[in-house]
Amino acid sequence: MAAVLACGPDAMLSHLSAAALWGIVAPAASIEISVPSRLRPRRPGIRVVRRSGFRGSDVASRDGIPVTGVVRTLIDIARLLDAPRLERAINEADRLGLIDPEALFMALADYAGQPGVGKLGEVLGRRTFRLTDSELERRFLRLIEDADLPMPVTGQRLNGFKVDFHWPQLGLVVETDGLRYHRTPAQQARDRLRDQAHTAAGMTPLRFTHEQVCFEAPYVRRTLRSVTARLEEERSPPDRGGST
Repeated sequence: MAAVLACGPDAMLSHLSAAALWGIVAPAASIEISVPSRLRPRRPGIRVVRRSGFRGSDVASRDGIPVTGVVRTLIDIARLLDAPRLERAINEADRLGLIDPEALFMALADYAGQPGVGKLGEVLGRRTFRLTDSELERRFLRLIEDADLPMPVTGQRLNGFKVDFHWPQLGLVVETDGLRYHRTPAQQARDRLRDQAHTAAGMTPLRFTHEQVCFEAPYVRRTLRSVTARLEEERSPPDRGGST
């Protein structure tokens, strides 16, 4: 708080210092403060960023300290972090309930062209883009066809659960997770129960994320081919050649 006050009126904690105050990154060694461009404070140990203006949502307060808002903060630190660290910061903001990734992605439209927005959008894009359940199903079925695999039964109830794709002849069940960014703890727990129920019934459950279906089709095809080939071999009758 003292550092902000020392930089004059309308000064705010920003960049990595703001991210640390929000609890989404570890504290930085130096203190970073943003001020209106009309101010020219110089303080030892403080990095001052002069800015021409802020929109209302850029200005916030946490623990009584003026600080850049979560969206503005994430845009600012996008220029300073590599993609994995930036994604961890986004994850932490989501976990803390500060902002969810979809809302963050939509908010970027208001900051188009500003430094950091492009990189933040790239990190978010693949995670927040979502097909409808029916579109995801159609894409997955095309992927199966491209892999030259037999078509599954869809939407069947099995072992007390509705499953996305089922190969009865192989005992294979595949689920595609259609949520934008992550599954809640309750959904994850239900996913585990579902997979355990299929395994207990002697079946092979597989689960692919929405991102894998949309952007990693070769990996999904390879995995399906490998699993189906193993299951076909396991279920084929033993070779009795040579018997009389």
